[in-house]
Amino acid sequence: MDQYTFQPIGILHSPFREKFGIPRQPRLTPHAISTLELFAPFNAAECLQGLEEFSHLWLSFIFHATAAQGWQPTVRPPRLGGNTTRGVFATRSMFRPNPMGLSVVELLDIVDGDKGKCLRLRGADLLDGTPILDIKPYIPYADSVSAARGSFAQAAPPTLPVQWSANAEQEAETLLLPTDLRMLIDEVLAQDPRPAYRAKQEDTQEYGVWLEEINVRFCVQQQTVWVLALQPKP
Repeated sequence: MDQYTFQPIGILHSPFREKFGIPRQPRLTPHAISTLELFAPFNAAECLQGLEEFSHLWLSFIFHATAAQGWQPTVRPPRLGGNTTRGVFATRSMFRPNPMGLSVVELLDIVDGDKGKCLRLRGADLLDGTPILDIKPYIPYADSVSAARGSFAQAAPPTLPVQWSANAEQEAETLLLPTDLRMLIDEVLAQDPRPAYRAKQEDTQEYGVWLEEINVRFCVQQQTVWVLALQPKP
């Protein structure tokens, strides 16, 4: 059997500093702005000629943070409550025979970086530092199938309302928290990043999710997410 070696064409810089809190699908957090830093020779203007004519792109990437853990033949999708199993090929689990993923993002701009061309992207569901293997343009007539069936993921997951405590509001003011980052915090927490089984039981635990350089402390009470505190990185 032939063996293949793939070379990353770049690395993605995203606001998601850890796996916990990353949206489970792309485009669920429109205030998640990422930068794709392309490596030479792929950062030459010739490689990107005409790309600006497309609004969205497909990114092929490596699940680099979990690749060493190997793969599993069955998976417990969060959308099914974390208890029902499906075959790995019927899910988008990161624990795959080859740790590769596919994500659709919006192309905002092509900019000049320190080492060549970079892409500014919206809505990526990828960990900071994710290696990117390839870029392909999203073709609406071919890639969007109106009659497609989505099994247990036919529609976007429900979201929870997000409220900020007085303490969190004060800390946001002290930190001069950018409006876009506040919007991203709301979008991420509305997706309820907790383990799926937690949604069906009383949960008194306090959680933290790293976005940009801030540890956002939160809890969920009566199906409402409460932002408790903002802890900047030391």
